[in-house]
Amino acid sequence: MATALVTGASAGIGLAFVRELACRGHDLVLVARNHDRLQEVADDLRDLHGTRCEVLVADVAERDQLQRVADRVADRERPVDLVVNNAGYGLRTDFLRTPIDQEEHHLMIHTRAVLVVSQAAALAMRERGRGAIVNVSSVASFVQMGTYSAAKAWCTTFTEGLANELQGTGVTATALCPGFTRTEFHQRAAMSMSHLPDVAWLDADRLVQDCLDDVARGRAVSVPGGVYKTLVGLVQVAPRGLVRRVSGGLASGRRTAR
Repeated sequence: MATALVTGASAGIGLAFVRELACRGHDLVLVARNHDRLQEVADDLRDLHGTRCEVLVADVAERDQLQRVADRVADRERPVDLVVNNAGYGLRTDFLRTPIDQEEHHLMIHTRAVLVVSQAAALAMRERGRGAIVNVSSVASFVQMGTYSAAKAWCTTFTEGLANELQGTGVTATALCPGFTRTEFHQRAAMSMSHLPDVAWLDADRLVQDCLDDVARGRAVSVPGGVYKTLVGLVQVAPRGLVRRVSGGLASGRRTAR
């Protein structure tokens, strides 16, 4: 039976991933910082689907704890077939108003954690000749809206490069680039999103299903939802200066809405 490891598994898109993967019959390694929440998720999945769940408590911003996750992914005796690097969060304030230690913590989660776990997974999977890596990025990676956008741009580009390296090995890498999704992500960041129309919102369960379909197709980038597919297509052909001006205006409006 296939085993999937998901970081940030206790909430949001990560929780949607583990629920869908449990429905599909995967065993699971659940990674997050809060043991009680992880154990609750594990118990629910066992009761609903008979899923075998391993709880791995780790803060992936801490290098020694991150290494435990990488070591679990690389374990030859307990192979992991799918890795979902999902752990992450948003920052409420602009770069020049955010304490630098918060920015560094944010960067470590969105970049270093993805880097370390992806390499461990890719090496182990390539040796076996099968496997898949999903790095949860964002549609924000295609625009210029602060350090979250910059970190996600790194994630998308990194994952596309990794997908190129893995061609012909039986292993795939996919950057999942969702737009606004109905989870607790924005509440945790204390962001008011009440100004957004319903059409801008994605359903977490549906986007996970769409992403896993794209993984099965071997796609390097998965953008769920027709609205965001169109938006990304327009951004990629529009003049960069125009995209930057529009992004700046949207960021300013978002700050005002808070």
